[in-house]
Amino acid sequence: MKNIPVSNQPEAEEEIDFLILTKLAWVNRLLILKITGLFVIIGLLIAIFSSEKYTASSSFIPQTEAAAGVGKFGGLASLAGINLSAMGASSEIPPTLYPKIVKGVNFKLALLDTPVTIGRDGTKTTYREYYEKYHSQNLFSSLLTKIINAPRAVFCTLKGTSGKEVAQSSGEPGMVSLSEDDVKLFQLIEEQLWIEPDQKEGVVELRYTMPEALMAAEMAKASEELLQKEVIAYKIQNAREQLIFTQNQFEEKRSEYKKAQQSLGRFRDRNQHVSSAVALNQMQNLEAEYNFAFDVYTELAKQLEQSKLQVSRDTPVFSIINPVSIPFEKSAPKRGIIVVAFGILGVAVAFLYVFSKSYRNKIKNEWRQAEL
Repeated sequence: MKNIPVSNQPEAEEEIDFLILTKLAWVNRLLILKITGLFVIIGLLIAIFSSEKYTASSSFIPQTEAAAGVGKFGGLASLAGINLSAMGASSEIPPTLYPKIVKGVNFKLALLDTPVTIGRDGTKTTYREYYEKYHSQNLFSSLLTKIINAPRAVFCTLKGTSGKEVAQSSGEPGMVSLSEDDVKLFQLIEEQLWIEPDQKEGVVELRYTMPEALMAAEMAKASEELLQKEVIAYKIQNAREQLIFTQNQFEEKRSEYKKAQQSLGRFRDRNQHVSSAVALNQMQNLEAEYNFAFDVYTELAKQLEQSKLQVSRDTPVFSIINPVSIPFEKSAPKRGIIVVAFGILGVAVAFLYVFSKSYRNKIKNEWRQAEL
């Protein structure tokens, strides 16, 4: 008996399967072309009627006292995957937390009131008014938005929430009351605003996408300034509180010093030629009170200047690498990419439909033969 080489059997089977699939695709070539053409037409319509979008961006480096301290060693440490700037004082906000800051309620509320310019006529309005009065999505953009948000809606439904919760005010101080429109605009801001810090290089990149070029630049600049303001406010919070406390104490002790000075002056004016022991003792007491008030006042004046210097020292400085500029080219839609993507998707769906149909027919025939 001759031995049949087993190793060649899988290759032969693969060749046979490939030939069968190729023949099946050729037989159903018209159906494949129709399905692919349908997807290409859908992609073409979406590409034509999708709203144009412009993206403005900026890049900056937050310079802090701790970061300046590591200086020349920061570049070498970054090559080893070590971020020395993150080992600074605990009162600093690391750039990795910047994305969480821009998702805060107060941050988004401030963006809603950001002034923007509409069209070439220079109409001024706010971000909130623009989306409530002027902006309207076309049919395809609205359909795409619903398709994109469909998974989120299903997830919220499974959790038992609608995804449109409205924050109610309980009358307590510090509580924020949001309307349903605010929640929708918040979701829109999260889709438009994008920020990414580079831990190794220390560069923070911020982008904002809007339907108009000038509007995108205005919102990107406002987001950049608001983010830097939030970081500075948090960084110098302790130093500022110390400054306010020292300022209040200084004002109080200066008033006491002025009163002691006036009391001593008036007593000396009234008792210029008096040499009694009682008068001398009283003058010594007034002089002691004056000297004590003067010493405290002088010391607080020094501390006040030190507190002012500390605030300046703790204030982060942001070095702008790439300032915000008005974009000249639209960032979306990428019409060619959309058409090609839908064409590839159409080919995949067509082949999947043809092969699955052939497989179903094969299974049905086997069942029929088994019944017979």
